[in-house]
Amino acid sequence: MASRLASTFARRFSSVQGPSAVGGDHHGGSKRWKMLSLLVALPGVAVCWINAFVLNGGHPERPEFVPYSHLRLRSKKFPWGDGNHSLFHNSHLNPLPEGYEDSH
Repeated sequence: MASRLASTFARRFSSVQGPSAVGGDHHGGSKRWKMLSLLVALPGVAVCWINAFVLNGGHPERPEFVPYSHLRLRSKKFPWGDGNHSLFHNSHLNPLPEGYEDSH
């Protein structure tokens, strides 16, 4: 009885049921992903780069400053610098609560 139960257990849980990923049914997967990367992903990145930097000039236009009361609120100072500039502040595109830096 114990040997029959042990052989049933070993047969059921030791062998892989169905086709194996290492076996013959799923070969060529890495070649497929390599070709997809080269033929789809890289041209997609190139098209996005052309759209962003060639067709649009690469530099966005600075929008006109409108002092809306609900934007650029400072309830407390930032813990770096003078406390008024964000961590990734761009003086050309990011206005302070009073306006752009070079306009006053």
